[in-house]
Amino acid sequence: MGKVNKTDREWQRELSPEEYRITRQKGTEPAFQGKYWNSKAEGTYYCRCCNTPLFSSETKYDSGSGWPSFYRPINNSNIDEHTDQTHGMVRTEITCHVCDAHLGHVFEDGPEPTGLRYCVNSASLKLNTAEKNDEDNYP
Repeated sequence: MGKVNKTDREWQRELSPEEYRITRQKGTEPAFQGKYWNSKAEGTYYCRCCNTPLFSSETKYDSGSGWPSFYRPINNSNIDEHTDQTHGMVRTEITCHVCDAHLGHVFEDGPEPTGLRYCVNSASLKLNTAEKNDEDNYP
């Protein structure tokens, strides 16, 4: 899959204001408030912006941080890492390789087998379950 390149105006048309702020402007949603922080649903988490598969519910765990946390991506090549020195900290930002959407950060305080915690904003994800897309309205 090639790179997805859209203008800010195109992204603004496709995303909610909160999704745009987080994925395109490197924002962060409040802890314990995102749609997926406490979700136990089984399925695959995709990039909200371009539908690239990012994480499996099989690697999701409760980190206590208030954001969805995973110990491994589905495919390392779908996620890029960048040094983030904002807010007086040095962290490792994670972005979608295909569309450069800001996802969150990765930390080295996760569980075995990787020891990593991919801390992701719910607004940058879309969950597809075995039954149907989680975004669908259920009767």
